[in-house]
Amino acid sequence: MDGWGGPAVDRRAGRELGGAGARKRHGRHYTPDRLARFLADRLLAHLTPDGPLRILDPACGDGELLLAVRDAAAQRFPGLPVQATGYDLDPAAVRVARERAAALDAHWQVGDFLRAAAELAPDRFDVVITNPPYVRTQQLGAQTARLLRSRFGLSGRIDLTHPFVASVPRLLRPGGVLGLLCANRFLTTKAGANLRALLCGELIPVELYDLGDTKLFDAAVLPAVTIAVRPPPSLTRAETCRYVAAYESAPPRPGAAESVSCESSSGGPGSDRAPDSAESLGRIETSHGGMPFDAAGNSAAESTPDAGRPVDALPGAPETDDLFAALRAEQDTVIRHAGRVIAITVGTLDCGGAGSAAAARDSAAAGAPVPRRRGGVGTEGPPWRMSQPETDAWLRRVGAGTWRSFGELARIRVGIKTTADRVFISDRWHEWQPEPEAELLFDLLTHHDLTPWRITRSRPTRVLYPYDVGRTRRTTVDLAEYPCAAAYLDAHKQVLAARDYVVGGGREWFEIWVPQRPHLWRLPKLVFPDISVAPRFALDRSGAIVNGDCYWISLPDLGGPDAGTDRLAYLLMGVANSALGLRFYDAVCGNRLYSGRRRWITQYVGRLPVPDPFTPAAEALTGLVRDLVDGADPDPQLLDELVAAAFAVPGPR
Repeated sequence: MDGWGGPAVDRRAGRELGGAGARKRHGRHYTPDRLARFLADRLLAHLTPDGPLRILDPACGDGELLLAVRDAAAQRFPGLPVQATGYDLDPAAVRVARERAAALDAHWQVGDFLRAAAELAPDRFDVVITNPPYVRTQQLGAQTARLLRSRFGLSGRIDLTHPFVASVPRLLRPGGVLGLLCANRFLTTKAGANLRALLCGELIPVELYDLGDTKLFDAAVLPAVTIAVRPPPSLTRAETCRYVAAYESAPPRPGAAESVSCESSSGGPGSDRAPDSAESLGRIETSHGGMPFDAAGNSAAESTPDAGRPVDALPGAPETDDLFAALRAEQDTVIRHAGRVIAITVGTLDCGGAGSAAAARDSAAAGAPVPRRRGGVGTEGPPWRMSQPETDAWLRRVGAGTWRSFGELARIRVGIKTTADRVFISDRWHEWQPEPEAELLFDLLTHHDLTPWRITRSRPTRVLYPYDVGRTRRTTVDLAEYPCAAAYLDAHKQVLAARDYVVGGGREWFEIWVPQRPHLWRLPKLVFPDISVAPRFALDRSGAIVNGDCYWISLPDLGGPDAGTDRLAYLLMGVANSALGLRFYDAVCGNRLYSGRRRWITQYVGRLPVPDPFTPAAEALTGLVRDLVDGADPDPQLLDELVAAAFAVPGPR
């Protein structure tokens, strides 16, 4: 975002010097004027001046945010002196800022704020306003990433937003205010747990705006505005944080047919086009030194329990064309923005994870806590969610009817990741002569093949899988026994051997980066796409391998042969593909992309609730799902009624 070595913006021409490639590399997305004014106004609404207004922007770019605070302060506090400090690594950006703010009492510094912050005096600023650069620390190199983690006490996959915000509390005076504009993914992802902890530690969030579907930036940035206060010693009560979210209305209903607007080409062996690539899925993957960094769990995050409701589901909501006026409204609002209908929902922030299935169940005293499975719920900080009275009451009722969560019952795995799809995946293997041996070519399930309940393969995509599928651990086959496959792989050795992270990890050069457990592929499994508007959980008994654009649950993980694994699988599918499952996802997990698309990944699916499978209502539900898997025509109304009955909550209205 602003700064971090980015060139200045020529606002008169509407162009950014250096182009889109430089913007992506340096993480710059300059703040639109109207959004800057909104951020400045909301920030100053929580400030009580005690002298000259001292403002810091640690990644100032061309000075837009500092100028917005100056102008807002002139309106809110007439005559109050303003002293500004701006840091940026880019001399051209600072030069433009200095020219734009010639009349402002400002100190402009060309340099690295993260290095300079430790030398700045504590309690120095009344206000910190920032749109920090969105750069993953892995892109800065392993040594830099280690230093940042050590210095700021961070863990997991992080970006520069985290250390920028970690530097703020010490620099703000008690009663000072932070205005943060950043990607909204931190609200719900594992990687955002660091930032959520920072904002709820030495600071107190007071306003939060999830601007997911507003498309305020030219780039694919889903922004969020957070206003947080460094509490003064006199503060004796907890602050309530206002939470507002903006998302497009009326996505398809769960279980309805869904068209996937992804490029669906499949290249032949060695072709330049690979099926189900990260780019065609709209997924972000970056690399440094050849190591892949999948964006699973780090995608843009949207969090609102009622986003996705059709417009007529917001009774009494007025309509307006002014986005920023709607964001200030005290009630749910419908707007026409950028040619789309956007629902603005208003609530308060729940940052304690009260909506998780296990927490709701335990708080309802429905039974003793169940130990968490490795990789299940409870291994990271809870997502932030919007609290609204009606939704909270509904979650408590669902919690009282919850027996387990998905993550407590089974391991939820991502599909394979070859990191060389053009070599390993194709639907035209017959064009390669000699064709690799059939024993190493396995059917591959991708997001194109999944509908609710059943697999409907759209094309004969297969993957070259060089592992012994009878082994429980990754064990490569002896290529000497497969001369055709050996010849094919050798023809692509230059590409495969260039993956230093594979060879450096003690692997053979011809291996897949993430092969998962080879022996589990032949067993029945639930499969669902990573990215989808509505849930598409299907049962696969074909023995196919699952691609990395999908996730899967092996049925044997649900219990031994006498534990009724099929019955549990039907129950899980019934909940996931229902209106209740979708509403629970939006209320508790809330990680959506543009236009209602959601991320169905381990950390979110693991939170979905499961009712007691031994009740008559649950048995009726499993019977219905069994029929649906066997080819019966779906009856969405009946499904929703049975799922609601299994949790003992009111059925769909």
